[in-house]
Amino acid sequence: MTEFVFNQIGTIRSPYKEKFAVPRQPGLVEDGGGELVLLPPYNQAEAVRGLSEFSHLWVMFIFHQTMEGGWRPTVRPPRLGGNARMGVFATRSTFRPNPLGMSLIELKNVRVQGSDVVLELGSLDLVDGTPVVDIKPYLPFAESQPQARAGFAQSAPAGDMPVFFAPEAEQQIQQHQKRYPQLRRFISQVLAQDPRPAYRKGQQAERDYAVWLLDFNVRWRVVDQQTEVLSLDLR
Repeated sequence: MTEFVFNQIGTIRSPYKEKFAVPRQPGLVEDGGGELVLLPPYNQAEAVRGLSEFSHLWVMFIFHQTMEGGWRPTVRPPRLGGNARMGVFATRSTFRPNPLGMSLIELKNVRVQGSDVVLELGSLDLVDGTPVVDIKPYLPFAESQPQARAGFAQSAPAGDMPVFFAPEAEQQIQQHQKRYPQLRRFISQVLAQDPRPAYRKGQQAERDYAVWLLDFNVRWRVVDQQTEVLSLDLR
């Protein structure tokens, strides 16, 4: 069997500091943008010449936080409730024979200053520190297929879980408003996706969860099909 070696060309800077609560796909959390920082020797202005003329990129990356788990021939897609099994090649699961992922992400700006080459990205679905192995421009005329079938994922997830903030959380939001003006909206957008494990979504029992977003440990729970943000503490 032939083996291939890939070089990391860049690293993702993301507001998602752990894989829990990372959106299932890009574009679901409007305020969840980030950056792709190119690494030497690929951090050259020549390498990104003309890239700013494109609005979206295919970003190819490594599922570095699940590599040790190996691959599985069947997986349980969250969209099917976490119980029904599908073949791994019929899903976007991270547990693949090769831990390669790809995301279609909006390119907002290309920033070049000295040896720093940074791509400013729109809404993404990548954890902070994700290794990137390639980028390619998105070509709508060739890659947009409005009539395509998408199996069990034909429509976008609802992402409409009501989110409200407890008094303590509201006070903390106000304390950090100057440095993080979009904090409340960003947290609301993330938690509206209901990032709980799929097998827990039908359970009514109250349970506290915590997730690391930006520089905050955000505590929350679901009560009567609504998400209550309990607190957010600087890490």
